[in-house]
Amino acid sequence: MLKSKFSKHRHEAGTDEAGRGCLAGPVVAAAVILPDNFEHKLLNDSKQLTYKQREIVRPYIEKHALAYAVVFVSEKKIDKINILQASILAMQIAIGKLKIKPDFIIVDGNKFKSYKDIPYKTIVKGDAKYKSIAAASVLAKTYRDDFMQKIAKEYPNYYWHKNKGYPTKQHRNGIQEFGITKYHRKSFKLLPIQLRLDL
Repeated sequence: MLKSKFSKHRHEAGTDEAGRGCLAGPVVAAAVILPDNFEHKLLNDSKQLTYKQREIVRPYIEKHALAYAVVFVSEKKIDKINILQASILAMQIAIGKLKIKPDFIIVDGNKFKSYKDIPYKTIVKGDAKYKSIAAASVLAKTYRDDFMQKIAKEYPNYYWHKNKGYPTKQHRNGIQEFGITKYHRKSFKLLPIQLRLDL
């Protein structure tokens, strides 16, 4: 059972990101403030849901959340500041875009930086413990997947419509055969050492 809140504050925002481990595409973060009575039987950590389940839950979250925001940080920015900093930046920008200023922030994982002096708590596996983080994980994942589906049409050789930019065998085969695209993260180890490309 997911819990409604970690704190006693009225407007507690949950935040999470998607795409940290990908070789291509942006990292996407969402921040969500839910009403105390929010319920959906499918709501869970987005990794535990099927594509169809996420597509059912997403519009429900968007309709019933008190506030939500989704933010993309590009692969160029990731290469510039590193993936951890880009993930934190994406979550902070998402929090800043909420139409209600949160009194407290709960963050999936164990790394975050103070944002506008709003108190926060990092929670490992928070997306499987708290509703607002689970909701943020669903939004971040679905928005990112939609984007990867779109750019897969531009670059079909990497099977992004299936792997969403994660380092699958098909994706790595595509990199080996066709080189890299503008969406690839140049700071990442795109191929194992024995298959390395000259960039």
